Amino acid sequence: MQTRAVHALNALALVWAGMLVGVSFLATPAKFLAPSLTLPVALDVGRQTFGLFSIVEILGALALLAVTILSRPGRLILLFVLLIEVLVALEFIWLLPVLDARVEIILQGGTPEASDLHRLYIVFETAKLLLLGAIAWRCHAVPVGLTIGIPADVD
Repeated sequence: MQTRAVHALNALALVWAGMLVGVSFLATPAKFLAPSLTLPVALDVGRQTFGLFSIVEILGALALLAVTILSRPGRLILLFVLLIEVLVALEFIWLLPVLDARVEIILQGGTPEASDLHRLYIVFETAKLLLLGAIAWRCHAVPVGLTIGIPADVD
């Protein structure tokens, strides 16, 4: 692995993980605890938040892929990155639009059919967080330069 690219991969994984924790695991549950915030308003804020965050994640996924290619990691890190890419794509193309449609039904005064889609979204977010953490951990676990025969202090 290339030294600078490995550091960039590590930093990107950690920054993304931090944003994911802040948006998905702290801010989102907190807004539903605010007694002055009605459910429709909280859902609308969530829809806007996750719509914007999905764009940030697409950019993050592209950057992660580019840095992964530059760093030439082992198979395990590559697998983790590809899994993240799939999760981000599935969320953007399929899951978020379906969840947005459910929110729209509620905002229009209707009641959507029972669904486990929000739980699936939580599973996706948790999986991304664990994969990003695993990438950061692996960046520290593999001696830089040894996987391709380049001394660690040479790029």
